[in-house]
Amino acid sequence: MTPLKFRMRRRRGSESMRALTRETRLHVTDLVLPIFVAERESDAGPVSSMPGVERYAVCQLERFAERLNGSGVLALMLFGIPAKKDAEGSGAWNDDGVVCQALRQLRELLPDLTLIADVCLCEYTSHGHCGMLNGEAVDNDRTLVALQKAALAYARAGADIVAPSGMMDGMVAAIRNALDENDQTDTAILSYAVKYASAFYGPFRDAADCAPSFGDRRTHQMDPANHREAQREAEIDLQEGADMLMVKPALSYLDVLSGLHHAFKGVPLAAYQVSGEYSMIKAAAANGWIDERKIALETLLSIKRAGADMILTYFALDAARWLHQDS
Repeated sequence: MTPLKFRMRRRRGSESMRALTRETRLHVTDLVLPIFVAERESDAGPVSSMPGVERYAVCQLERFAERLNGSGVLALMLFGIPAKKDAEGSGAWNDDGVVCQALRQLRELLPDLTLIADVCLCEYTSHGHCGMLNGEAVDNDRTLVALQKAALAYARAGADIVAPSGMMDGMVAAIRNALDENDQTDTAILSYAVKYASAFYGPFRDAADCAPSFGDRRTHQMDPANHREAQREAEIDLQEGADMLMVKPALSYLDVLSGLHHAFKGVPLAAYQVSGEYSMIKAAAANGWIDERKIALETLLSIKRAGADMILTYFALDAARWLHQDS
């Protein structure tokens, strides 16, 4: 037999050898934990469609901080569940609204944490859409004014980063202008630049109580069939002043994430492992069909490998513990 010149298995024979030649490494500092904060204590508690996830009332954040402290997770993304909703979503920019209350309390409890506030109206509108309506259509430009007010309220309450997620045209420019004109120039913008109209959001809408009461969001969220459009969306948001970009969901759009990673070198990229991705893993693991820990870490590693600098995931605390155990 002719000797084999190339034996790739030489690099795989032991754990130490595999570690030495490993190309991608997942670290706890890559992870961002999304949390749901309820204004009323009666709205707090476990989310049935997302095992292991719960809504925390504002008055329960000290307990949450104790759980987070020492985990190594350095950033949170906040979503609010207000006590009252209206057609305009005015609770989103209330200086004493649920997210502003949570930001101030978390800043006091965990001063070194990076706090990111999601900026959208869907959790605050009585109809569940991401903006103000004109008839049954979202009014893009009226909504921009509301997003400006919400982002400014969050920045003043202590958000390090505001993250517009409603896929309104011009949202980054509008928010950047509002922040800069009101002495909030240090507040960064993480734009949900590439957010697809995905079926993977179902459990989130249960958790945040924000399912639209009619219609859907395909008029403003991206068509899952489109890739080139994602680069154009990202390019526009960078021109408008975004500091970081996000792809959402993650696993079904790793090709899109990789494309942005290569097209916009030097721009921090986030990817959101969304509720449906999380809940599918949880459900399969509960049935004994998969190993939750191995599958969760493998999926997170794949997102990192595709080009994400930060990963929003409901597995953040579990993954932090697993990574610590493996180190």
